[in-house]
Amino acid sequence: MDPLSREILREINLDDAVPAPARAKAPVDHWTTSVLLERAAYLRKMAKFGDGSASEILKDYPGHAATLLFRARSGDASMHESRAQLILVLAGNATLVTGGKLAGRCSSSAGETRSNSIDGGMRLELRSGDVVHIPAATPRQLLLAGDKTIACLILEVQETA
Repeated sequence: MDPLSREILREINLDDAVPAPARAKAPVDHWTTSVLLERAAYLRKMAKFGDGSASEILKDYPGHAATLLFRARSGDASMHESRAQLILVLAGNATLVTGGKLAGRCSSSAGETRSNSIDGGMRLELRSGDVVHIPAATPRQLLLAGDKTIACLILEVQETA
């Protein structure tokens, strides 16, 4: 808009008609630790009435997604063909098994293979504050002992070859 047009709009008090600066295509999403832990406490209650695990997709973006996960029991082993995972442990601890081979009976769906366990693999103890990157096509499994629990923010990112 030229300066003369802008001045005319100001004079007749139509400032609202002046176009706003271009906005970003996507808004910024922000989750504080306290909000994530509050949501994890809710997921804990949901897990109690289910199978010991509950999750919530915070946001599904093109090529990646943010998920909040709470576990009060060990999970199945899985392998995502084309998605890497970044895991931020918000609270609790667990053993992460990665690598090796999916063992036992396997089922597949939409780029993911699941089984009961992993043969071989590397064990890593996860604690609050830890961050882990698991590449695509790598078997993974979270194991919990006794009454241990874990709450995590998981970012799944589409990997390209």
